Amino acid sequence: MRVLVTGHQGYLGTVMVPMLLAEGHDVVGLDNGYFADCVLGPMPTNPPAIDVDLRDVTSRHLDGIDAVIHLAALSNDPLGSLAPEITYDINHHASVRLARAAKDAGVARFLYASTCSVYGSAGEDLVTEDAPLKPLTPYAESKVRVEDDAAALADSGFAPVFLRNATAFGFSPRLRADIVLNNLVGHAVLTGDVRVLSDGTPWRPLVHAQDIARAFITCLDAPTEAIYCAAYNVGTETNNLTVADIAASVVEAVPGSQLLITGESGPDPRSYRVDFSRARAGLGFEASWTIPDGARELYEAYTSYGLTEEAFFKRFTRLAQLEKLRAAGDLDTTMRRVSARA
Repeated sequence: MRVLVTGHQGYLGTVMVPMLLAEGHDVVGLDNGYFADCVLGPMPTNPPAIDVDLRDVTSRHLDGIDAVIHLAALSNDPLGSLAPEITYDINHHASVRLARAAKDAGVARFLYASTCSVYGSAGEDLVTEDAPLKPLTPYAESKVRVEDDAAALADSGFAPVFLRNATAFGFSPRLRADIVLNNLVGHAVLTGDVRVLSDGTPWRPLVHAQDIARAFITCLDAPTEAIYCAAYNVGTETNNLTVADIAASVVEAVPGSQLLITGESGPDPRSYRVDFSRARAGLGFEASWTIPDGARELYEAYTSYGLTEEAFFKRFTRLAQLEKLRAAGDLDTTMRRVSARA
C-alpha cells in the first residue's frame, strides 16, 4: 500500500515510518521540517517527501496514494494557548482540507491521529469512545472538530478512522521532552530530581510511540467495515496512572533520583482514565509497552546518547524550538517556513 504520512519528521512519524516500511508499505512523507534537525542519536533516514505546507495540499499532491496517516499538527496545549488561531488553522482547517483532497484524489483510507484529551476532565471512571467529548484546550478542541468534519466526508469510497491516542511516551530519534514521562525521566537524568509541578493526583493514560505506530498499521490492514467512521482509544488500561504514580516509576528507573511533588502549578483540570476495550474487540489491537519499561528505555537512551540540558529544554521542547525558528526569521507570523516561500 502506498501511504502518505504527514508529520513524518516529527516524534511519532520518525518511529512510525520504519515500522511501515518493515511491513512492506511504500511510504511518502509530508512535513514542513520544524523538528527535522531535533535529533538525539543517529540521524534518521527520511522517505521521499512532498514539498508543500500542509495548508496548501491539493488532490494532485495525493495522486497514487492509497491511504493517508495524518499526524502533523501543532501538538501540545501550550502551543495551542499561545496562538489558538494558528492552531485552528493548521490542526483543524488544514486537516479537513487534507481529508477532502484525499477523498477527491480517490484515497480509500484516512487515518487521523486524534487524542484522548478530547475527554477533558472525566474523573476516575473509565471513559469509552462513546463518552461525551469535553475538550479543555484549543489543541483538544481542534481534534474534535476534525473528527466531526472528516466523518461528514465518509462515503463508500472514503473511510476515515479516528485514533484517539493516549499521551505518548518512549524514545524517538526526534525526541519530545515536553510530554510527561519523557520529561520526568529527562529531569531525573539531568538534575537528579523527578519534579512534579502539580499535586500529582490527575489521572493520565499513556501509550508508547511504537504502540501508536502498531495501531495505525493495524488500521491499514483491517477490513473497511472495522474502521469506517470509527473512533478507537489507543493504549492499555495498565497505563492509566496518576502523575504521582508515573513519577514513582521514573524514580525506580533512574538511579539516585528523588521524587519532588511541589504543587506549585496548582491542580490540573485534565484528568481522565480511559477504556481501551473497543480496539481489542474491533481490531485485535492492544498496546504492550508499560510505563516502567518506557522509563527504563528512556533512561538508557538519554545516558547512552549524552542528553544535555540545552537540548532537553530547547531543541526537544516544542514551544522553545518554534520560538527559536521565529526569532531566527525562519518562520513568519503564520508559522510558515520562510525558506519554503523563497
